[in-house]
Amino acid sequence: MAMVASNLSSSLVELEASSTPIPSRPVPLYREEFLITFKVLAAINPAIILLGLVSNVINIVVFLKADVKDNVTILLLSLAVSDFVFLSFITPSMCGAVIHALAPSHIPLSQIILLRHFPYWPAYTVYDFSTFITVSLGVMRCACVAMPLKFKLVFTKSRTIKWVLFIVALAVSLRIPVLSIHRILWRIDPKTNISSPHLIAKNGVQMSRINDILNRGVVIYITYITMVTCVCILTFKLYQASKMRRSCKATSNQSSDKTDSPADRGLSSRDLKVVKSVVLVCTIFVLLQLPFLLVSFIRLVVPEFDKVKSLGFLFGIFSQVNSTCAYLNASLNIFIYYNYNSKYRLVFRTLMSLTSKQ
Repeated sequence: MAMVASNLSSSLVELEASSTPIPSRPVPLYREEFLITFKVLAAINPAIILLGLVSNVINIVVFLKADVKDNVTILLLSLAVSDFVFLSFITPSMCGAVIHALAPSHIPLSQIILLRHFPYWPAYTVYDFSTFITVSLGVMRCACVAMPLKFKLVFTKSRTIKWVLFIVALAVSLRIPVLSIHRILWRIDPKTNISSPHLIAKNGVQMSRINDILNRGVVIYITYITMVTCVCILTFKLYQASKMRRSCKATSNQSSDKTDSPADRGLSSRDLKVVKSVVLVCTIFVLLQLPFLLVSFIRLVVPEFDKVKSLGFLFGIFSQVNSTCAYLNASLNIFIYYNYNSKYRLVFRTLMSLTSKQ
């Protein structure tokens, strides 16, 4: 949940818009660094989002062609759809950032603020859903390793679908405070006599505070701790399985023409690849979520590290990096699926061969 406070950019815009220095105020800290970071990431983010949109369309098509039968495929398909929707929703906000960074005079400031902030909270509500799906994948793989015989009885296809619907409702419910902040109000410009949409915030401070406590505090730490725990457990199980397979291979080399049973070898090769793919998906989440976790922690111990306080521009730098991490998190899974999911790779190659023949 790499989130930026909804009123951060508009506040920073006001700081940037003032070209005449005010003698009574000190020079804002990290202002130049913020502007450099803002412009660099504004140039990089469109390529990341384009990659994510294309890759998730491919993921959706491949998973549908592969036939959605098992619970892992259901979750992976849900994750691909969620990531695609998130990137689609955040694209207008990203476009506003690019315009503001590279061509600020082309669009009025009020339009840039509308473009950047109106789709922001709906987009990150969908991103929360992606987070919950990723956590579910980790927990489900841990359960598969811990109780392989009961796994299919407990995590059935129908129960998995019901769980996906539940976390959709959960993600929306947790974001209701900030989803209710913004309104669009049409105002007439007295100079041109032309009406244009403006974004206004209602109870923004109070609702953002609730969001900070709930989503930035409780939810983010629960999901992160759960994910780190799952990654550690699955990594340890992979190490055990690899060690067991090496031991069995050494034993079979010493014996004559004796073949070990699947039970003796532990996890099958297919199971190992599935676990590896889930571990990598979860690891990407853990690494790319870490910057936001650091921001959340620093805000607790350093009150000035927030919005437009004395360290507001430094906070803005971290916020921009967090957004880029969120875009990457929603865009990189295709490389894991292709390398560690044999069924995905087979369907992908089949689709590519059919496309080339046409």
